[in-house]
Amino acid sequence: MAHVVVPVWERVVLYREGRLERVFEPGRHSYRGSRTQLIRVDTRPRVWPVPGQEVLTADSLVVRVSVHAEVTVLDPVRYVEVAADPQQLFHPAVQLALREAVGSRSLEAALAERPAMNAELVAAVAPVAERLGIGVDALAIRDLMLPAEVRRAAAEVVLARQRGLVELERARSEAAALRALANTARLLAEHPDLLRLRTLQAAEQPGATVVLTT
Repeated sequence: MAHVVVPVWERVVLYREGRLERVFEPGRHSYRGSRTQLIRVDTRPRVWPVPGQEVLTADSLVVRVSVHAEVTVLDPVRYVEVAADPQQLFHPAVQLALREAVGSRSLEAALAERPAMNAELVAAVAPVAERLGIGVDALAIRDLMLPAEVRRAAAEVVLARQRGLVELERARSEAAALRALANTARLLAEHPDLLRLRTLQAAEQPGATVVLTT
């Protein structure tokens, strides 16, 4: 008899003469070693980064999008039998779903509706994931890169807005200064004695020169 020890993060699929016989859960197991094949499957969550791709939005702008995916093996037998490389089947499903989600939206909507698109991606790839024996723990758009010309246009809009705010603040300051001068002139016109008093105060300053006219 042969023995195998399965840690808690693995399952071991046993085939005898090419046919599925059983799946070993965590623990120590004995089995007949002749004409058998053991395949270990790691059931811990894993990250499957989906390569970035260029997608056309509904308003005919090209954006580059990448997706972050976290999956866990739920069915070791399907994971082993359905595909030689499950990740290679999973990626196209995500990319097709991504094209559909982004392509049905304008650029502005795509930027604003990421949570909704993430939910659409999970729903779209669920049948493929089930067939592969995996569960999708997280599937989210990681980067949505705008075209260079759009980035430049957005930067110009922000710069123009900041310049406008500076000019508005300058105009407000000038208006406040003019109002203050107007109030002072009106006050001095209404009370001439204040002008004479202010003149005397200025004359007391060292080095001050006061010219009196008649």
